Amino acid sequence: MKISTKGRYALRVMIDIAINSRGDYVPLKDIAKRQEITNKYLEQIISMLNKAGFIETVRGNIGGYKLSKKPSEYTIGDILRATEGSLTPLNCLEDSKSCNKIENCKTYSFWKGLDDTIKDYIDSKSLQDLI
Repeated sequence: MKISTKGRYALRVMIDIAINSRGDYVPLKDIAKRQEITNKYLEQIISMLNKAGFIETVRGNIGGYKLSKKPSEYTIGDILRATEGSLTPLNCLEDSKSCNKIENCKTYSFWKGLDDTIKDYIDSKSLQDLI
C-alpha cells in the first residue's frame, strides 16, 4: 500500500483548514500558498473532501472552506479513504469471491493481520491528534 500525494495533501489541507479557520471560511488561495499546492490540484482534493462531507464551502469574496465537524471527529482513516479509496493491500481481503483459494491460502491470515493493523492504526488517530 502506498499513499498518493492526494491522500497526503488531503491531510495537510484538513489540518490547514482546522488551524486557520477559527470559525471563518479559509480561502483556497491561502491554503494553496501555505501548503505549496497548485490551485488546480488543490481544487481536485477539495472536491473529494467536499463530496465526502468533510468540509463546507461558500463562494464569493468571503468564500472559502471550513470543516463540517470538529477535528476530533475525523479519523485519519476516513480522510485517506475519501481520497485514496480502499487501503486494503489485497483484493481478497475486501471481496472473498475475488479468489477461490482463500480457504487453503497459507498467507491469507498474514495479509489479514496486516490489513487489520493498518486499519486499527489509521482509525485510532484523529485530525486533532495531528494538529
